[in-house]
Amino acid sequence: MRIHSLAMVAVLGSLVALPAAAESFTQGHVRVTVTREPAKRLDFEVVVPASRAQIWEAFTTPDGMKSWIAPEDKVDLAIGGDWKVGFKGSQPGGGNVLAWLPEEMLTVHAMAPEWFPTVRKERTIAVFRFDSVDEKQTRVRLSQIGWKDGPEWDKAFDYLSKGNAQLLNALYQRFAEGPVDWEKAAKH
Repeated sequence: MRIHSLAMVAVLGSLVALPAAAESFTQGHVRVTVTREPAKRLDFEVVVPASRAQIWEAFTTPDGMKSWIAPEDKVDLAIGGDWKVGFKGSQPGGGNVLAWLPEEMLTVHAMAPEWFPTVRKERTIAVFRFDSVDEKQTRVRLSQIGWKDGPEWDKAFDYLSKGNAQLLNALYQRFAEGPVDWEKAAKH
């Protein structure tokens, strides 16, 4: 398969092995690995009870994203295209597509939440990778790289070490229990 952005070859190469100085923990169904040195990096892994095709649809179509991540979603699977999620009354999350390999990898120039304005503007890189465990299970891995130094960057890093685990737990729940009913969720 052809990667849809040659610049991403170097990024993917940097995701092969985790440094020895990493701290790991489990949050729900997600294994989280936090690396602070030599370069900051967040890694997440979850095995989801769904096929790779189902996971791909959940990540790359508005209806698929609405089934687990947020009630308002926009996806334009093109380099620079939107990969954005949102709730009424708040700024969108997500980012812009940098690269993809159908059913294998999606890379996004990711925006931090709005309360981290510098990190949101300058962005990080989020690489989602999808590997079949079998025909009914898919390993989803997220590596978030491109972190800079400074107090706001450190706070965003710590926040997203938990926030991205929540995100992937929501993906797991979508396939374990069914799609989110956002009208019902808004009432609680």
